[in-house]
Amino acid sequence: MAEFTLELNDDQKQVKDWLHGFAADVIRPAASEWDEREETPWPVIQEAAKVGIYSLDFYAQQFFDPTGLGIPMAMEELFWGDAGIALSIVGTGLAAVGVLANGTEEQIGTWIPQMYGDADDVKVAAFCSSEPDAGSDVASMRTRAVYDAAKDEWVLNGTKTWATNGGIANVHVVVAVVDPDIGSKGHASFIVPPDTPGLSQGQKFKKHGIRASHTAEVVLEDVRVPGHCLLGGKEKLDERLARARERAESGGERVKNAAMATFEASRPAVGAMAVGTARAAYEVALDYAKTRSQFGRPIIDNQGIAFQLADMRTRIDAARLLVWRASWMATTGKPFTSAEGSMSKLYASETARDVTAQAIQILGGNGFTREYPVERMHRDAAIYTIFEGTSEIQRLVIARTLSGMPIR
Repeated sequence: MAEFTLELNDDQKQVKDWLHGFAADVIRPAASEWDEREETPWPVIQEAAKVGIYSLDFYAQQFFDPTGLGIPMAMEELFWGDAGIALSIVGTGLAAVGVLANGTEEQIGTWIPQMYGDADDVKVAAFCSSEPDAGSDVASMRTRAVYDAAKDEWVLNGTKTWATNGGIANVHVVVAVVDPDIGSKGHASFIVPPDTPGLSQGQKFKKHGIRASHTAEVVLEDVRVPGHCLLGGKEKLDERLARARERAESGGERVKNAAMATFEASRPAVGAMAVGTARAAYEVALDYAKTRSQFGRPIIDNQGIAFQLADMRTRIDAARLLVWRASWMATTGKPFTSAEGSMSKLYASETARDVTAQAIQILGGNGFTREYPVERMHRDAAIYTIFEGTSEIQRLVIARTLSGMPIR
């Protein structure tokens, strides 16, 4: 077991510097353009693929970093560059995590490479869980998957929403209800292969922030997928459903559903994204405060500005430590006995929201214009307290974990 350390090793430092260079030289110069266009930045994704950042190999190397710090380090640097473009680069990872968390080795080897494509033919993937009436309340999910035993096929019907890369993805991972009688325990995840009839893109959302990331509805109308597209396989699903029914009847412990398994694995990574955005805004505000003069001196000489910057930096460092702790715990197999994953996502996301707002305040009128990036960073930061579990849901998870009570 790798020992915990706050010091990155030489390999990690090299990767960090490499990612920072890509973020500074490729992502940042393109950020404003793609934010205005509100389109997927395919040329930037292709550049990331050419240098090896957008690839299965790169994310596998970071995912299997024995310290657990590979993924959060990568997320922080890319999102330091720009949140919208970075999400377009890493959005496929959520679908990949869904397969890693629930799939067999054969499914992992078959489908994850197809999610990325290659540098000459870049692909993306989408993880589809939320629905118009089922966001945080996953038990209200209505998308159904019915097994057709005669053809060994699953038939999917329903509408998914807020899907990153939804409709434009090569591979969609869809969470659906297979047994409605046991609520969220009756969910399963399915691969929808490329060009499967019945899957279409619904509404594409025009968003407040992360505009360079494609977000849309995914409509499923009698979508038929082969039996082998059920992640984990039918035998494993039947066993899990049987245990869930027994526990439901006896009032026993809860069973985690497919969507929650994916979100638990990704929450510290989302926290790292938020840290990257917060750090970027802080650095802009710090540089501005050093060079902007009022009343004959730099504004950083004013206690009101200096104290804000001190608080901003303190919160960013604290958020990073929470993210690193949760990532290390997940990698080394230590259970989240106090909902440490949710803690990291909650604190980091609210830090990003607050720090970017403070950055605008420090820049004054300039911060409110698109001539400076903190305006965009603040819009982008708003998403961190919403997606993959709102701040309210994170607090609920933490409170339930600490108390052992079904707090509502």
